[in-house]
Amino acid sequence: MDPLTPLARALQENAVRFVVIGVAGANYYALNASTVFLTQDRGLFLPPDPDNLVNCWAACDAVGLHLWSGDEPLDSPRDRWLAERIVERRALTRATDGAELQVDLTLVTGGCAFDAVWKERRVFQVDGVDIPVARLLDIVTSKHAAGRDKDRLFLATHREALEELLRREER
Repeated sequence: MDPLTPLARALQENAVRFVVIGVAGANYYALNASTVFLTQDRGLFLPPDPDNLVNCWAACDAVGLHLWSGDEPLDSPRDRWLAERIVERRALTRATDGAELQVDLTLVTGGCAFDAVWKERRVFQVDGVDIPVARLLDIVTSKHAAGRDKDRLFLATHREALEELLRREER
């Protein structure tokens, strides 16, 4: 079972809008095990909507994930007031089970607007759960825009595989 599936189910039950991004998102496009990319976390891109964020935090709580902001546990109560402060600052929150699942809940990604990414998303069925994933082109574009060393290394290392997957996505 994909470790993200229980969270994705809870997010859907709480009517949370999200798309999987980053390397974890690229993995949904993999043709087989030879094109799966290693990553230690998963990224969920959320709209800058405080109510959606509160619902997201509730879904994380429902599946037993711990929420963090920076190096500290996310304050309680996890209400609209707190969500408004997080959205204002476009701050990242992280959900983790303390073991294998680490999920970055982000409100920004490489210059892409959430609504544009949402409109073009692709939905993958995993373990009976719909997982909305950003288009591979949006994932690659955001990695280029981020310009971090780890993103440049990922793009350079997997250039051929990504190009092949992008060609397939265009068809």
